[in-house]
Amino acid sequence: MTATPGTNTSAKRVLVIFPGALGDFVCVLAAIEALSTRHRGCAIELMARAELARLAVGRTAVVRGHSIDAPHVSALFSESVECGEFFAGYERIYSFFASSDANFRMRLGAATGGEVSFHPFRPVEDDSYQPHIAAAYLRSIGELDAPMLHPRIEPNRDDLRAAADTIAEARCNLSTLIAIFPGSGSPAKNWPLDKFAALARILRERSSVVFILGPAESAMEQILREYELSVLRDLELGTVAGIARLAAGFVGNDSGVSHLAAAADAPGVVIFGPSDPSRWRPPGRIAVLGQHVAPNDVATAVTKISDRDARKKHSR
Repeated sequence: MTATPGTNTSAKRVLVIFPGALGDFVCVLAAIEALSTRHRGCAIELMARAELARLAVGRTAVVRGHSIDAPHVSALFSESVECGEFFAGYERIYSFFASSDANFRMRLGAATGGEVSFHPFRPVEDDSYQPHIAAAYLRSIGELDAPMLHPRIEPNRDDLRAAADTIAEARCNLSTLIAIFPGSGSPAKNWPLDKFAALARILRERSSVVFILGPAESAMEQILREYELSVLRDLELGTVAGIARLAAGFVGNDSGVSHLAAAADAPGVVIFGPSDPSRWRPPGRIAVLGQHVAPNDVATAVTKISDRDARKKHSR
């Protein structure tokens, strides 16, 4: 991966190493934004899963992305392999990766001429106080008094164009679109698929509805198509962010893609199961409901929040 066009590659460089999946990545964005303010004038770079590093560049404070699966990263776990010069160009590194691995810490510190600090991947404070994970990331980098900022991902023009084209090809009406994300990283977090289908039938009385599936949710496609529901699969994350930004609203589980939609400033409803929403809910213009909720109640909630958002847009 390389810098975006116009990036000043001669600027002082700060690297954030982060190993998490999509939802974790969105939650750490407030901390990355705080680091961009702390290191004003420096180029903020992100080492993460390849698809997340691509997503971050140009849509967040990150100007360059790197894959965490690169050979010079795995070399940090081996005493017999040289790490090369990759890390030597950074004046500051913040690693949320392998923070408890003494060998990794030593080798990363030796590989760079700058300062390195290590932070827990999922910060835990004490049993009596567990802040929202985004606030915990801020505290872990020393921003003890910082407000918990709303993580933001700004879809670019290409994202919005791809989103509009994709929705047009699906023959959906973008102005009334409700995007539904029925998957998550764990089956225990998923609202039953038949309830999502029932929700879609209710919403279609006044809205367009499309289901958006990720690579791990292919088994859902056939079932949803048997219900004669519109399905989109395996979209680029930037396109999904664009759809969320343009849609009237969304409904999803406690999932990374719900965090992505909320970070793209979409209003919506997130259905929570075993996780604690006070710690894991997506910040933003969303309503949180429990897994025992009925489809009619979800339809009422998403209609209310999307209508309220539409009124605000029209009043500007």
